[in-house]
Amino acid sequence: MTSADQPVSGRTGDPVDPRDTAAVELQLGRTPRGVRGVAHRCPCGLPDVVRTAPRLEDGTPFPTLYYLTCPRAASAIGRMENSGRMREMQESLARDPDLGAAYTRAHESYVAERAEQARLDGVEPLPEGMQSTGGMPTRVKCLHALVAHELAEPGANPIGAQALEDLPRWWDRGPCVCIEENAPEGAEGNGS
Repeated sequence: MTSADQPVSGRTGDPVDPRDTAAVELQLGRTPRGVRGVAHRCPCGLPDVVRTAPRLEDGTPFPTLYYLTCPRAASAIGRMENSGRMREMQESLARDPDLGAAYTRAHESYVAERAEQARLDGVEPLPEGMQSTGGMPTRVKCLHALVAHELAEPGANPIGAQALEDLPRWWDRGPCVCIEENAPEGAEGNGS
């Protein structure tokens, strides 16, 4: 997928309205936890990445700052992971010092963003050893997290960007879930 084909980004931190929450619940098949905002929207208009709290209400660390919610995107990424593409990306990371440096910068930016969110929430940031996502800064471990980071912050994650270029246009079949247009605000439709 080229950058011109990349899904349209929503404003990072768009407030979560009840229709977005209903869509995310249908996408995940469960009530979402720790959602702070819509970090990216699919061209169909639904959220496909949400920004999450660094810690849940009970203090448990949440595993990622940006969470991929679209089941079609998640399936396509899962197929990519199973195809051996992560191994190729890992090898590329080891061979290319510029890519390694950009990936380290992505990690540093991600950690700083997550620590700032914790500060704004009035909670302690995660301990230094726990502040990673998707294998950053030295491994390629979870393309779902890396793609979510790149969608939320275009140009921030070089491995996420590589994965996006290789992914099919998951949005071409229309919305992954149906939120009924005439339903009262906050009501959900049936999943598709």
